[in-house]
Amino acid sequence: MPPASTRRWSRVARTPLALVAIALLVVVAALAVLGPVLWGADAEAVDTGNILAGPSARHWAGTDNLGRDIAARVLVASRLSVVLALLAVAIAVVVGLLLGTAPFLLGRGRAGRLVTAAVNIAVAFPGMLLALFFAVVFGVGATGAVMAIGLAGAPGFARLVQTLVSGVAARDFVAAARVAGVGRGRILVRHVLPNIAEPLVVNATIGAGTALLSFAGLSFLGLGVQSPSFDWGRLLYDGASALYLNPAAALVPGAAVLLAGLAFNLVGESVAKGLGVEGLGIEGLGVPVGSGRWVLPGRTAAPGPAHAAADAPDPADDVVLGVRDLAVSFRGPSGPVRPVRGVSFDVHRGESVGIVGESGCGKSLTALAVTRLLDDDARLEASRLHLLGTDLRAPQATADRRKLGTELAVVFQDPMTSLNPARRIGAQLAEVATHHQGMTRREAAARAVDRLDAVRIPDPGERARQYPHEFSGGMRQRAMIGMGLMGTPALIVADEPTTALDVTVQRQVLDLLSAVRDSDAVALLLISHDVAVVGEVCDRVLVMYAGRIVEDLPAAELATARHPYTRALVDAVPDMDTDLDEPLATIPGRPVDPADVPAGCAYAARCPLADARCRAQDPALVSDPHAPARRVACWHAGEPLPAERAVDLLVESP
Repeated sequence: MPPASTRRWSRVARTPLALVAIALLVVVAALAVLGPVLWGADAEAVDTGNILAGPSARHWAGTDNLGRDIAARVLVASRLSVVLALLAVAIAVVVGLLLGTAPFLLGRGRAGRLVTAAVNIAVAFPGMLLALFFAVVFGVGATGAVMAIGLAGAPGFARLVQTLVSGVAARDFVAAARVAGVGRGRILVRHVLPNIAEPLVVNATIGAGTALLSFAGLSFLGLGVQSPSFDWGRLLYDGASALYLNPAAALVPGAAVLLAGLAFNLVGESVAKGLGVEGLGIEGLGVPVGSGRWVLPGRTAAPGPAHAAADAPDPADDVVLGVRDLAVSFRGPSGPVRPVRGVSFDVHRGESVGIVGESGCGKSLTALAVTRLLDDDARLEASRLHLLGTDLRAPQATADRRKLGTELAVVFQDPMTSLNPARRIGAQLAEVATHHQGMTRREAAARAVDRLDAVRIPDPGERARQYPHEFSGGMRQRAMIGMGLMGTPALIVADEPTTALDVTVQRQVLDLLSAVRDSDAVALLLISHDVAVVGEVCDRVLVMYAGRIVEDLPAAELATARHPYTRALVDAVPDMDTDLDEPLATIPGRPVDPADVPAGCAYAARCPLADARCRAQDPALVSDPHAPARRVACWHAGEPLPAERAVDLLVESP
């Protein structure tokens, strides 16, 4: 059975639109190739006795002011008209690609912003106005017109490229390639351009028709092809002067321009359907502009009261990840927005640590910060951020990047955005081994197949040659885990790895992560909003609220959590003892907006135990005096909730 793409192209080729487009394009191409050969002599034959003659059996479109056959000249002009239009499109595509990819290559600095601003300004002007401007700059003639049309079309194409590149650059697999130390140029060629090639091809094809019309317009105005050469625009100009004597002299070259432009546009529409690119245009596309930086070790935030001993050395040699006073901020309209505020924790070898909390509490940003996958406009501060002794705050040397590429693995929430859809699964896994471990392509390919087998993907040899869209959701997630196992990871960061999967596949993925951790003493940092999953898989749980850790406790002791927010999260998960006749437990109110964190305890507005002290003073995260292995940030830790107090009073009353 042929592949799905082949079947789709076959269906598209049989549609009336495609049939008409192919027929017109074949005619235009045949005329461009054969026109000067078959009718070249007739087009140049001068007949002074038959000047400005009307249509006849011998000259069915009449003759010009030298008695030359207009129909033959229109057919011969096909080659020059099409070639010049294609040259103009080629210039527009090349210049547009250079301008469109420049912000990605230059980064979010001043140079990248200047290129983006220049493109935005150029797009604001009508294309024909730009073409006229460049035509004056480059001079009258075919060469100047080609440059004018090409440069006039470049801004629109550049805007399209910028938008497409920025969309792909935000994908997880591009961020992972950056962290792995792959250069921007290589990322652009290997990961970005293949994923935007289809819409670019479509717009270039449609742009050929627009260039043809624009070129005819310049020649009609006398700024394009000059005598004795001629194209359709020049013939249209000559025919317009004799329009009342012989309308066919203008109508025939005009019809040629119309049909050729229609052929290119219809082919572009057919290609769009064949590639599955629908509704993509150039007009009105915007490009986000931002700027950000990593803060070097000398520019860190002052430690908070909860971490007075933050700079002390780790008490054990088996600490894989050490985080102290981690803060992440973004620029906001009224000042910095800090979704992560002073987070500190350690992850030991072979330990499984879960981070839980509602959406927006900062747990995913914490994971992105420790894996160096934050956006460029994010500002990171930390007094300590170490992975196996490597300072993650400092600029990474090549050796450090290779070390991190093999000792740190990340499993993202949506594997479809984490895997490059334009490359085969095996090639993506093998790239890790060739880039970080110095393996040959053959060795890396064998290693990729072995890792796919290790994560329980059936028929790994065949699956390695398939693309991500040919995998199910669970298989893609397992392939992501296999990619992390291409090296010898000491830490796996799994950010909501089972959110998009059904319950059965969730169990398989979680069992696989647990098996990997147990077999090689790999540390696991699991990000989730599901307290039940974290309690079952992890050894220790960090509960986050409003960008801070509010409780740190063993997973086995979640049922006896001391912070009201942790207890509310646990109560919100139904179990076998839940009374189905009663409404499910919920947490009243809404999570705190990171841009407007209130004074005092951020949970006070939703907490049934909150008092004036809670609303005025933010409690520090300190060790629980009743259980030194636990930390809690609450002025009323462990106190019974109002409902629990009412039950106690009923029990105590006679």
